[in-house]
Amino acid sequence: MKSSIITSAILSSFIFFSCVSNKKFEQAQTAARLTRDSLMGVNSNLLASLNTCKDSVSAKDKRLSDLEYQNKFLKENNTQALTQLQNLSVITSTQAESIKKSMENIGVKDMYIMDLQKEMAKKDSLNMALVMNLKGAIGNMADEDINIKVDKGVVFIDISDKLLFKSGKYDITDKAKEVLGKVALVLKNQPDLEFMVEGHTDSIPYKRPPLLDNWDLSVKRATAVVRVLQNEYGLSPYHITAAGRSEYQPVATNATEEGRALNRRTRIVILPQLDQFFKLLETK
Repeated sequence: MKSSIITSAILSSFIFFSCVSNKKFEQAQTAARLTRDSLMGVNSNLLASLNTCKDSVSAKDKRLSDLEYQNKFLKENNTQALTQLQNLSVITSTQAESIKKSMENIGVKDMYIMDLQKEMAKKDSLNMALVMNLKGAIGNMADEDINIKVDKGVVFIDISDKLLFKSGKYDITDKAKEVLGKVALVLKNQPDLEFMVEGHTDSIPYKRPPLLDNWDLSVKRATAVVRVLQNEYGLSPYHITAAGRSEYQPVATNATEEGRALNRRTRIVILPQLDQFFKLLETK
């Protein structure tokens, strides 16, 4: 009986302890399962974060690669630009003296041009003074008989043939000698002047022996005027030129009598003093 009681007590204790152990075991299993699930969730989040980091690192690596390429490109361009700048600096330094001399030459040429302009202005003033003196000496003679003008820096004295010659003749009239004497008086006061006497005709054919044509007539009229200026009024023959222009430099139409009358003329041209002009060029 006593033995049975003891055995029952032992069995009860074993059953009690067995129950307790199973409960703790189940609790432990539940806790382990929860921990495992939690760890799996954490692991899944960590993997997702890791993949995100990998993608970010990959994108940054690509961006870094692009930046390195751009940096290399910029360095190469910068090197080329520096080389070109150095070359430009070399060119500029080697040509600096030449540019300086060119600028100095430009300054000299400007002064030279100013000197020429002054000389031309002086010449124009002298020409105008000459024209005024000629007009003053000749007086109130009609423009159709004598015309004095300046054209492109040259003084022209046009004298109609009706004042100088009889029709078809080349002998100077007495009235013409009076006019030529007044012109000669002004020219004589400037002995360095060079001038040319030109004979001009109209287009009507002319042939009276010993003259063959208008060429002969224009030349004979020019030389007739030159002889009067030289022999009767003392102008130096070394400053006179005689020339015949025939009918080939008309100032009016030859289709009318009025036009032909204007074309029949003797012109005294005051020649520009080219020797003085060339001396001016040589001194610069």
